[in-house]
Parts: sequence; structure tokens; C-alpha cells
Amino acid sequence: MTENTISVTATASFVETESDMKQNRYIFAYTITIANTGKSAAQLLKRHWILTNANGKIEEVHGDGVIGMKPRIRSGESFRYTSSALLETDVGIMEGFYTFQNDNGEVFNAEIPAFTLSIPRTLH
Repeated sequence: MTENTISVTATASFVETESDMKQNRYIFAYTITIANTGKSAAQLLKRHWILTNANGKIEEVHGDGVIGMKPRIRSGESFRYTSSALLETDVGIMEGFYTFQNDNGEVFNAEIPAFTLSIPRTLH
């Protein structure tokens, strides 16, 4: 077990009630689970998202924490939150990284593996 090991998993769903397909406004909810499998507790400081829509348009989102929080995740524990994303197309990809600081003051990044945003029955 290394000092800094953070695992990130994501699930996503289309929010039809808040979307307006005629206006190319597609809202997706996503739930992220961040698990600390390392030796040391770590605090999430920043997020960096890369959203790519079906037309190849890339948007980058940077910010402090997630959903207004900077959770400290102890070894063996996890943190889960739900947020949303707006795309101009019915399919897209999100990926990026979180920046953490462990209890020893070391700053490190944890990858957010790419996951797909798509309306039902769009992808096979």
C-alpha cells in the first residue's frame, strides 16, 4: 500500500426533466465515489474536469473542492457526491483529476477516469 492511493469511480444518467433537446441543452447527473486506499488521510483541494461533447468541443472546469466542500478522506474510507453537467450534444465524455494534500503536506493528483454521458438508447 502506497502513501497516496485514491480510486475514483463514476456513474452518470440523463436528466430529461431539466434538459431541452430542441435548444441543444442536455443535463446529466453524475455520482462520484472517491475511495482512499492509501496509508494516509488526504484532503481534496481542487478539481479539474475536461468535458468533450460529440462535436469535439472541449470545456475545462477548474475549482476548489467539490459541491462546496473540501472533504478529508481517511485511509480506508470513501466520499460520494452527486453533481451535474450541461452539454450541447446528447453524448459526451468527462474526465480529469482531483488535487489532494495528505497529512504529511504532500500534494498529489488523483485521476478521474473518463466516463460517458449519453441519453438512453444513444450508444449501443
